[in-house]
Amino acid sequence: MLSSNIRDFDPARRGYHAVYRENQVNHCPGCGRTHWYVGRTLAECGFCATALPLSEGYRQASSTIIHRSRPSGPSAFAA
Repeated sequence: MLSSNIRDFDPARRGYHAVYRENQVNHCPGCGRTHWYVGRTLAECGFCATALPLSEGYRQASSTIIHRSRPSGPSAFAA
């Protein structure tokens, strides 16, 4: 049986939820300016340091993994 917290969850009742949205003008809820430093999970206002989570649509899978292969021959640094 589900607990009452999970069963009663309703995102519409959560109220206003400020997030940083890609390709939109994002005004800071703290100071109203629009300069942001965007990281992997948060965007931080460049003036007052208010931090906002990134919207779900902005988060991308981390598929940019760099694979480096080692040479199969003898190493140039081998003694």
